[in-house]
Amino acid sequence: MPLQRVHFAEAVPEVFRASLQAIRHELEVPAEFPAEVVAAALQAAKNPRLPELDRTDLDFVTIDPPDSMDLDQALYIERNGDGYTVYYAIADVAAFVQPGDPIDVEARRRGETLYAPDKRTPLHPPELSEGAASLLPDQVRPAVLWTISVDAAGEGTKVVCERALVKSRAKLNYAGVQKDLDAGNASESLQLLREVGKLREQRELARGGVNLPIPDQEVVTSNHGWGLEFRAPLPVEGWNAQISLLTGMAAAQLMMRGGIGILRTLPESHEDLRRKLGNTAKALGITWPDGTSYAAFIHGLDPKVPAHAAMLAACTVLFRGAGYSAFSDGVPEQPEHAAMKAEYAHVTAPLRRLVDRWTAEICVALSAGTEVPTWVRESMDEIPKTMDDADRRAHAYERSIVSMVEAGLVADEVGSEFDGVITEVDKRDNTRGIVVLSTLAIEGRLSGTTPLPLGRPVRVKLVEADIAKRLVAFELVS
Repeated sequence: MPLQRVHFAEAVPEVFRASLQAIRHELEVPAEFPAEVVAAALQAAKNPRLPELDRTDLDFVTIDPPDSMDLDQALYIERNGDGYTVYYAIADVAAFVQPGDPIDVEARRRGETLYAPDKRTPLHPPELSEGAASLLPDQVRPAVLWTISVDAAGEGTKVVCERALVKSRAKLNYAGVQKDLDAGNASESLQLLREVGKLREQRELARGGVNLPIPDQEVVTSNHGWGLEFRAPLPVEGWNAQISLLTGMAAAQLMMRGGIGILRTLPESHEDLRRKLGNTAKALGITWPDGTSYAAFIHGLDPKVPAHAAMLAACTVLFRGAGYSAFSDGVPEQPEHAAMKAEYAHVTAPLRRLVDRWTAEICVALSAGTEVPTWVRESMDEIPKTMDDADRRAHAYERSIVSMVEAGLVADEVGSEFDGVITEVDKRDNTRGIVVLSTLAIEGRLSGTTPLPLGRPVRVKLVEADIAKRLVAFELVS
């Protein structure tokens, strides 16, 4: 499920710091790495297992937020006849981490990197994730190299997955790449990223798939107190994401042909979720025409429009229920990721997500026609539960932070009235439910003295906004 990231334009105010610490304590978010894990990381950084294949001739670059140092992916694209060859280098964590060593044991406990406005809780020690294993510029690094042939329509036609040495030429950021593309100054590889990215977006729309361009949320201060602004993703962020999705789909096909792997799966969303999203759109003043699929509706949203950005954030519920399916004797009964309308696997973020180390090993072996390593076969059935637990914690962390911020935004408005739409009614008590405010796009609990009118515009009064409890509560006025 996509995550909503919340940032503060300035330092995190003191009133939120205690709440953030309380959230971490409640969810048992790991603190610093144990000394033996750091020691093992320092040792591993000095002695990586290096592949024989050298592809440092390829002009890879990384594209990430400016402050990122855990660089999982490096990209190079070249034209190939009327199609393209996409080279995608992924950090090879297995070159540094041995099954059962202290780094591996701690990573299995963490599952994935966690993000908060005041700190990042990494999956691996920074000595690896921001150092020896990261695809930093001008450094020769071991990588899992995906070479994907793409035809003129944007469809992947052939894939090779192998270990290789690579060297990134530059650490680029999204804003800089977008500026260069718009000005016509970008390298040929980056211009081809735009071409391939747009083709992949067209294919996604044609098959009814969804890749949510989740806007970042930034808390800003003004004379009127705090406010919430949405930062719309740049087009290049979507094109870059399409390369990751292309690779994940190629990985899934490799696994399904080989009869062994770990897929990212999602069942079809149920009608209650679709109804809730329809009511949220109504609250935000967005028209959702009858007969329009949620995929077509989402593709029509413009994240630069604040109401649309809020709607995109709300649409993350469509990914609720995503999980992992491990298989080693035939294909799972339900292999598809319903939101993407395709089979898909996580393989492109091993510095930040545990499962990607397993899927990389499987794909390298299948591509070469060799046996999947014994340690992978013996442990892969554990990974879905490990990742499901990690995902639950990550989403609880995200939701708690969003709720905390929303409470802070209206903390001085207790007693005020607002317009909103009821998006959800409690099935056990129809006098209670959820309301979304029309102006602030804040979601809160709602209580009344009579059954709540689901989907109807209402007037509500704010009765509680508690940062420590991460609670916003309203009463029905009319």
